[in-house]
Parts: sequence; C-alpha cells; structure tokens
Amino acid sequence: MLSRRSFIRNAALTTAAFAGLRTLVNAELFAAAPSSSVGYGALQLDAQGLLKVPAGFSYKIFSRTGEIMPDGFLVPGAHDGMAAFAGPDGLTLLVRNHELESEHLDRSPFGPANELLAKLPQDKIYDRGHGIRPNLGGTTTLVFDTRTQELKNHYLSLAGTVRNCAGGPTPWGTWVTCEEMNALPEEHAEQPHGYNFEVRPSAEPGLVTPVPLKAMGRFRHEAIAVDPKSGAVYETEDLADGLLYRFLPREPGNLAAGGKLQALGLVDASITDTRNLTGAQFPIGQPLAVRWIDVDATYSPVDDLRHRGAAAGAVPFARGEGAWTAEDGSIYFAMTIGGPKGLGQIFRYVPSPFEGTPRESESPGRLELFIEPNDAALLRNCDNLSVTPWGDLLICEDNDVNCRIVAVTPQGEFYYLAENLEPKRELAGVCFSPDGSTLFFNVQKPGYTVAITGPWEKRLHA
Repeated sequence: MLSRRSFIRNAALTTAAFAGLRTLVNAELFAAAPSSSVGYGALQLDAQGLLKVPAGFSYKIFSRTGEIMPDGFLVPGAHDGMAAFAGPDGLTLLVRNHELESEHLDRSPFGPANELLAKLPQDKIYDRGHGIRPNLGGTTTLVFDTRTQELKNHYLSLAGTVRNCAGGPTPWGTWVTCEEMNALPEEHAEQPHGYNFEVRPSAEPGLVTPVPLKAMGRFRHEAIAVDPKSGAVYETEDLADGLLYRFLPREPGNLAAGGKLQALGLVDASITDTRNLTGAQFPIGQPLAVRWIDVDATYSPVDDLRHRGAAAGAVPFARGEGAWTAEDGSIYFAMTIGGPKGLGQIFRYVPSPFEGTPRESESPGRLELFIEPNDAALLRNCDNLSVTPWGDLLICEDNDVNCRIVAVTPQGEFYYLAENLEPKRELAGVCFSPDGSTLFFNVQKPGYTVAITGPWEKRLHA
C-alpha cells in the first residue's frame, strides 16, 4: 500500500503532467486499443461473478438497496454520485446520492408503503408530498473502516429531495448534492425542485435540515466542482443543449449566503458549439479563452435558464454530467454524449488567476477539449469523475453495454479498474478513500456500493 504522503507527492508530479496530454491528442491515439503498458493488466473475473477487476485485487459489496439501516430506515435504491471524507479515528465517511422519484416505492427508504415516513420530523424532510407521495431522493452517509474493510454504520442524511444524481465535495469538507429535476413536478409535490443541497459528513447518525441553495440556479443539475482558490463553484446541466454554469458565492465557503450565477461563453465568438456532433467545431487539445455571462432570474420557474443563457452568448454542451477538481486546481467535466459518435467528451477548465474578479478579462480562464475518443473500446459515455491519488483521471461509464471504471493517464493512455458484467447497470460515485487504500464506487441497479483493494503501488508505467 502506498502511503498518503507518497500519493500526494506523486499526484503533484503527475497531475501537473496532464497539461502534456493536449500535445498528444490526435486521431492515431484515439484509434488505438487500450494500453497494455500502463495500469494493472487485464481485468479478471473473480469468484463472486459480478465484476471484473485486475489480478491481485479484490472487492467487497455492501449497503444494498432495501437493507435495514441502524437508524431504522431502509437503504434507498438508485445509488449514484458519492465522495469520501476523512472521519474520526481513521474512519472514512462516504456521502452517497440516490436518484429516486416519488413513484419508486420499491426502493423507498421509508418502506414500500412509506410506512416509516412518520419517523421523520417535519423539518428534516424537504418535500413530504402531503404525506401521500413524498420525494424519495436524498443522501445516505456510510461509515467505513478501510483497515478492516468493514461497514460500521450507514444512515439517512438528507430526505425529501428528488433525483439526486451527482454533486461534488467542497474544500470546506461538505458534499453538495444536486437535484436532476424532471420536466414536470412530482405528483403531490409541496416544494419546487431542481436545486442543490449541502450535506456535512458525520460519523454520528442524523438528518441535515434541508436548505435549497436557490441562488445556484434551478435547472437539471448533475454535478459541481469548486475552485479552491476563488471559491467559485462550477455546475453541469444534464441536457443535450445544457450549459456550463459558474456560481460566485457572496461569501466563499457559505453557499447559503447567495451569490451570482453565470454561464460559460467563449471569447472567440466564431465557435458557438462545443458538442462536435456533426464536425470538429471545438478543437481538441487547444485551450480557448472563456467569458462568463450573467444569468438572472435563477429560480427559473419555467426551466429556461439554458435558453436565456444561450441567447446571451453561452455555448451548449452535450449532457454535462461528472465534474471534479484536480490537485493542480484545474476542473474536469464529462459530457456524456459529445463527439461525432456520441460516445462522450471530457473538458478541462483552468481558472483565471483572477477568477471571478473585475481583473478576470486580463487573463481569462481557459477551456480545453481534453479527450474525445470516438472509440467504444476506449470509452463509452463518461459520467461521474474523480482523480486517483497518483493523478490519473477516473471515469464512470453509463451505457447499455457493460459499464467500466476507466482511468486515463497524463500521457493519454487508457486502462481499466473494474467492469460490470451485467448490461445496463450504470456505475457511479467513483472515489478513493482519504488514506488511498480503497477505491469505492456504486452500481446503480440493483443498488449497492463496492470497495476495491489491492496493490495500487504496482501500477505499470509506460
């Protein structure tokens, strides 16, 4: 096992080297097969028969949909985005999303007839649905001991929200969970939806008081990532014509205090689209200067933020999903159906040294199309993202084939850490424990969390 100090040292070296990838991105690279000279070798089927992992690695499955948790509620279904936080006494805290709607009674934390709903105090559920159809999304918090690979506790930590798909960790140690609202309100809904909520990880069971972060916008949220220097929060929108947003909090680190919402446009007005669906309008590997366009009426009762933003000059993205901040401060975004073959794109944003200030135009932030493989052997529909402790980009796939956990090195080489053998089972929430020993991710259906351990220090290098 690598020490955390070694991991951080390696990350500082290799994450900075990601900038070198843009000089290697070309048609030949992305026509190649996955590399056999990096990573951990071919994936192998193990005795459990659910996943393939590299030889010498093992996995544990826990916190399955429908299990009774110690707080008396059931593990909700549709496990999705997740992040890991350092807990007390060397424990790891996982905050996990659940992408549920009010109709998903077979996966409800309150039982198939919502019979456990009465246990919830009124102020601890965002939308009770008049007691008839409560919203069933939200988050659970898991307490995991990586030393023994044991789940110590899991409990409901946010209740009454809808379609909590992804989100992101913050530099101040919280998880922001995002509602991916539907076009129509849930039946019997008491509250508007399509907002972000903040959850503080804790080893002590308890529900947070749900506070919608309305200034961050009402739209089909997917994920967020934070610039640790400026406190700016970047938000993806899961629609084929969605935008990429930036929220500038009035008080960095205090999202509930409000702030300004903006959408991303390009300084070069001749480039009006990032999706490359019918051709390469947005060049691969060339960082382009951006401008940020103010968006008003952020509560958007008619779900028109993207239309108003586009009319003001913002550029569309092809289903923005995962987002993650790397060690060097750059931000990665996954666009699930971008590119001519609809297999996905990943963008890299480098914030301005004056991000969010009046001096920003002196040295604008830059957006780069980091990878666009257009080759299913390499990548099929990227979704949740994170970065390994040694600096490789980690990608969850979401498609109707066998989804994988994909890694990309700073040199642009692909390797694989896991593959789900059942089709149409989305992988989500990939993240490493703070001590670097354990890789976690979720299998959305039928709903469980996976912990992988093994000789991470034996990664092959080209």
